[in-house]
Amino acid sequence: MQTPAVYGVGDASYQAAGGFEGLQRLTRDFYALMDQLPEATALRSLHGSDLSISQDKLACFLSGWLGGPRRFSEKYGSIAIPSFHARWPIDESLSQSWLTCMAQAIARQPYAPEFAEYLLAQLRVPAERIVQASRNRHANAAD
Repeated sequence: MQTPAVYGVGDASYQAAGGFEGLQRLTRDFYALMDQLPEATALRSLHGSDLSISQDKLACFLSGWLGGPRRFSEKYGSIAIPSFHARWPIDESLSQSWLTCMAQAIARQPYAPEFAEYLLAQLRVPAERIVQASRNRHANAAD
């Protein structure tokens, strides 16, 4: 009998996401939803007209973040997600828009329900940290 994978251990999450191809599908759906959902209009306005680089960067980041190949650092270099995003005034509303798009994109994937729930819960952590980093940076700029 095979032991079930423990998400967050080794590459179990990466494999549950369908590997890099699965992450590309997820990010393609995510950015399509950002284009379509009225509640994501403000979030979408922070991006350029061509989302292909953003889509690739997110898929590459998620690859390493989920225990797979560290494609982001190989292709784009290192990144500190909260401080990188802090250059924009990202508040709870924008963060929630991002999470809404991601939740709907996750729901479109052939993920096991347990993994879908796990992934969205894990993504809430950097989303909250980005809001805090942005708040700190923009509060200090106002001083």
